[in-house]
Amino acid sequence: MSSFTTRADAALADPILKIAVERTAGTAQAKRAIAIDAFPDFEAARTRAAAIKDHVIAHLGPYLEQFEASAIAAGAQVYWAQTADEACRIVIAICKAAGAKTVARSKSMLGEEIGLPHALEEAGIGRVETDLAEHIIQLADERPSHIIWPAMHKTSEQVSALFKAKHRTPHQEETIAAMAQSARRELRGAMLGADVGISGANFLIADSGAVCTVTNEGNAELSLVPPRVHIVTAGIEKIVPSMPHAIHMLRMLARSATGAALTQYTTFYTGPRRPGDRDGPEEMHIVLVDNGRTKMREEGLAEMLRCIRCGACMNHCVVFRQIGGHAYGGTYPGPMGAVLTPTLDGLAATRDLAHACTLNGMCQQVCPVKIPLPTLLRGWREKSWREGLEPTSMRAGLGLWAWVATRPALYRLGTAIAIRAIRLLGRKGWIARLPLAGGWTQYRDLPKPAAQSFMAQYHQEQRK
Repeated sequence: MSSFTTRADAALADPILKIAVERTAGTAQAKRAIAIDAFPDFEAARTRAAAIKDHVIAHLGPYLEQFEASAIAAGAQVYWAQTADEACRIVIAICKAAGAKTVARSKSMLGEEIGLPHALEEAGIGRVETDLAEHIIQLADERPSHIIWPAMHKTSEQVSALFKAKHRTPHQEETIAAMAQSARRELRGAMLGADVGISGANFLIADSGAVCTVTNEGNAELSLVPPRVHIVTAGIEKIVPSMPHAIHMLRMLARSATGAALTQYTTFYTGPRRPGDRDGPEEMHIVLVDNGRTKMREEGLAEMLRCIRCGACMNHCVVFRQIGGHAYGGTYPGPMGAVLTPTLDGLAATRDLAHACTLNGMCQQVCPVKIPLPTLLRGWREKSWREGLEPTSMRAGLGLWAWVATRPALYRLGTAIAIRAIRLLGRKGWIARLPLAGGWTQYRDLPKPAAQSFMAQYHQEQRK
């Protein structure tokens, strides 16, 4: 895999990517602001949502056992997977036992996390992604770039060209509606004819054994109800105690993700079809996946387990909106991905992600469950430093800076000289090139600094 720096450089050099990301992230940010303004006492609702998740995480074992007992009582079969590979083996075994040749899959980031698409391919089982954006990603043979809008990195023009190249009966008109209709023609038969339906879960309700899915297209319902077998893969942190708790979390999720009061389709699945039911699967299998979550709880990252996968942190992240999701290199992009990926892929291979952050705190401000993302990112930076993973150049540079910074007179002198030197490079208020620090000006200009440092200006004001 290429390095984060290489991927980020490629993203920054792609002007189409910036347009595509800004179109969606900018719209999402604006819609969220409107939705939050209309929500009475949203701050108190955030506090309650965080408290619900903290309570569940602190009592995870009992709630998981309660969910298992409730789901079994409702007719479902429950499995436990410690690792991603184990989860995939369980899913493949269920598919083979059902004689499945094709599966219809509703969007699930947990499925991406455990590598389920590749496992199905290796097992020779056909896979149809039924979410429109995931359908786009599958046709393009790419990874999702956002947890809510997996094809955020593509413009409508690029999607149009892709559909014309891949669809059997592509659209004729260059409109969003026509492209959606083309995808509907392509997917509807595959949804209804699949042998197995596979989904994730937005929430697992402990006291009823119900599984909640949230979509805006109805693809989950079409791909999970008609097949004979329904398989759910869900992280163990998705548990909530009861339906009222789930409803509160849904109110937070929809507003934070898309700016809507509620998603178009919110469905609760409680076991397989019962006698007298008009539809539904004959079998329901639920695979509960750990894959590092217990380790996170034990090693100081329990707050990250609050995450409800709304995507608000990345929609408001200044770094994500410049480089998109693929530059992060893992399943989860943006600030939440920068915290999660070192757990999943190891800190040695992902230490750069914690540095891809200005620590401005916007991600924490918009998080519906108040995850202290900047604090967690600083934790990864500190651990990387303690374990000697930072490059020699950084350690030497910071050592030199620390030596100067602990000598105030020398620091002030150096700052004054640096300001004057940098100002000489400015033209019309901007600096286009910065010697020995070209990375700062390779893709954007820097504002020309003030004639005096902040502290010099502060002392000057104090003397007045």
